[in-house]
Amino acid sequence: MSAPVVSINHVTKRFGGYTAVKDLSFDVPGGGIFGLLGPNGAGKSTTIRMIMDIIEPDDGTITLFGRASSSRDLSARVGFLPEERGLYKKMKILDHLVFLGEVKGMRASDAKTKADKWLQRLGLTDWRLKRVEDLSKGMQQKIQFAGALIHDPELVLLDEPFAGLDPVNLQVMKDVVVEIARSGRTVLFSTHIMEQAERMCDRIVIIARGEKVVDGTVSEVKAGFGERHIALNFSRGKETAERILRDRQLVAKVDDYGASAEVLMAAGIDPQRLLAALVAAEVGLNRFEVVEPSLQSIFIAKVGNAAEVPADGAAA
Repeated sequence: MSAPVVSINHVTKRFGGYTAVKDLSFDVPGGGIFGLLGPNGAGKSTTIRMIMDIIEPDDGTITLFGRASSSRDLSARVGFLPEERGLYKKMKILDHLVFLGEVKGMRASDAKTKADKWLQRLGLTDWRLKRVEDLSKGMQQKIQFAGALIHDPELVLLDEPFAGLDPVNLQVMKDVVVEIARSGRTVLFSTHIMEQAERMCDRIVIIARGEKVVDGTVSEVKAGFGERHIALNFSRGKETAERILRDRQLVAKVDDYGASAEVLMAAGIDPQRLLAALVAAEVGLNRFEVVEPSLQSIFIAKVGNAAEVPADGAAA
């Protein structure tokens, strides 16, 4: 594993009587995509704000590129998309991107060239001279995304970057994130949507109530969970299958999606027993496969209903 780009060491952050982050430690290696996962209110946004030195930890230390995160000369090496999207509504889109580039130390001419390239990449060239307020929320999100990347940062921090996007725009932004990681740079993004993390992330940390509960590569996390899961897809007989899957001597837990299901076998039970029961009951199966547990099932098992959102939203 490469040297850490971000190191968080025994960090704690309190807001009044509420502890948003508690004795949190993890490293983000250089290169690839790192997922900071957790339910709403787990402390993800608070952690990212501390990495960005927007707020300071009460205890512990944070380093970026081996230096204190408060070092202001690190700003040009970092791109940040906050959860609270914020753009100057009256500015023209092109001017706004140029401004964001200049804030990061770019010359205006270079920023304009990069801005035009990003507008073309994100399908917004025709809107370049429109005001921000003329754009939909999804378009504004793409503009802020471009603003976080315009200066080619080595480290990109994205707080819930895909929230609220339609499938087309989500695909565009996902492709950009993957491209950044393949270039050798580092992306850290937060989400509570496990499917995104499972498909995209090299490593993950899951936090709940401000504390770390899982840390490792996605494959390590799945292997360490140590439970056998069955992926099922039904062509007929779903009602009959539901009766069989309610047998807790056979099946410990079912995650039901309607036409499909993910099943956790009861302790010591061979999956072949479940298959035999379904076949004997003449349940039609398009799929019966022993699979690794999904990140969603691990998340639910580790976190449960751990979401705690304080009144001021500090632990987002």
